[in-house]
Amino acid sequence: MPVSTDRPPPRRGRASRRDLAAHPGFLRLLAVRLGAQWGDGVFQAALGGAVLFNPERQSDPVLVALGLAVVLLPYSLVGPFAGALLDRWDRRRVFLVAGGVRAVLTLGTAAVVAAGISGPALYLGALATIGVSRFVQAGLSAALPHVVAPRRLVAANSLVTTGGAVAAAAGAACAFVVTGLIGAGDRQSGIAAAAAVLGSVVIVAVAVGFRPGALGPDDPSEAARAVKAVALGLVDGARAARDAPGVVAAFWAVAAHRLAFGVATLVMLLLMRNGLTDWGPLHAGVAGLGETVVAAAAGLGVAAVVTPWLTARIGRPATVRVMLGLAVAALVGLGLPMTLPSILGAAFVLGLVGQAIKLCADAAVQREVDDARRGRVFALADTVFNVTYVSAVAAAALLSPPDGRSATLVLLAAGLYLLGLAVHEIALRRGVPVGDTRGPDGGAVVPAQGGTHPEASSAISVSAVPSASVSASSTSQRPDPSGSDAP
Repeated sequence: MPVSTDRPPPRRGRASRRDLAAHPGFLRLLAVRLGAQWGDGVFQAALGGAVLFNPERQSDPVLVALGLAVVLLPYSLVGPFAGALLDRWDRRRVFLVAGGVRAVLTLGTAAVVAAGISGPALYLGALATIGVSRFVQAGLSAALPHVVAPRRLVAANSLVTTGGAVAAAAGAACAFVVTGLIGAGDRQSGIAAAAAVLGSVVIVAVAVGFRPGALGPDDPSEAARAVKAVALGLVDGARAARDAPGVVAAFWAVAAHRLAFGVATLVMLLLMRNGLTDWGPLHAGVAGLGETVVAAAAGLGVAAVVTPWLTARIGRPATVRVMLGLAVAALVGLGLPMTLPSILGAAFVLGLVGQAIKLCADAAVQREVDDARRGRVFALADTVFNVTYVSAVAAAALLSPPDGRSATLVLLAAGLYLLGLAVHEIALRRGVPVGDTRGPDGGAVVPAQGGTHPEASSAISVSAVPSASVSASSTSQRPDPSGSDAP
């Protein structure tokens, strides 16, 4: 009797996940990732609570800006060079050493928090701890091809990235639960920060199970010139971006968003701490910050659906125009009232706008920059845009009152979006020669050499403090783990 062939074949996604789950090396590496990012979530949430929402500390705008810089700058400055060093050192040993160093730094910083110490001791400890964590994450990305077959890398990157984000969110939630149970204060915040050491324990305990050299690098001799290559690569990325008019225009729009979003972030944090009170079911303080994060995350989710639909109908440049205009309307209509409901509404819209512009910018890079230089452009963009964000927060801190109630800053953020719209148009017009044809998306047609998959790009966090990271070495030459082909 012939065998029926009516049964549908198994879905490739499920088959890929089953294959990955059967590989012990991948599962161990995933455990390291989950432990590391859970610890990062606990540490950063506890640190944020200690600096921003601790009744024993008076957080002025400058201290808030400094706290955001501590969280972001390691991702911006350490990231591009971490991959270069990880191409030279045994990554198993990196995990062991970095996990131990991270544990010591975590406990040391927690002790500083518990003692009520502010200033350089607190911020340098936090900066060092987060910098080591960034090094571990870059190492995990570089080691992944050693435990996963090439055809499974996209599925593995997607699983690892999603799992890591969930673990970080769970860690932050754990920190909030701990402080909610034991109370707010220096000692309590120190205890919550110390709990992050469990992530370091996981890193070391799991990394011991790998044999030396199992995670690479395969040819460490090449990395002797890696740091110089990274620096030169960033310069080359700038040249590649400059030669692509659609990329230049999109990057100006992203830069405007990062500047405006930095100003809006500072205003929101200060309002949550000092300027707002509970409004029905909505809360100020730490709980209000969590609600704002959820609203921004919802905006990101909507952008993932709306952006491809919109670009297919009006093109990428027009989509960027719509989003910049929507941001201006949101800041004027929802930002100026400075109430809890309007703040949440503005967070939703700005989350949508930022992600939509980011997707359009990624698509411009994928289509207009050749494959050999695409990763360098993404690495440069990640570094520049995070530094731009921190700079905007720092500048706004000098102008903001302690309670964050500043219509001037809200209007300044709206003006930055308008400026971005103007510069976006100028860049597009200058980049299109007379008689040039345009593609169906409305952007100048510049042929790209190579595939269409994006290289590693920053994953904007759904929180008020995005923590995207890119390595311009081995970690930046892999497909985008988000899997977004961009519209």
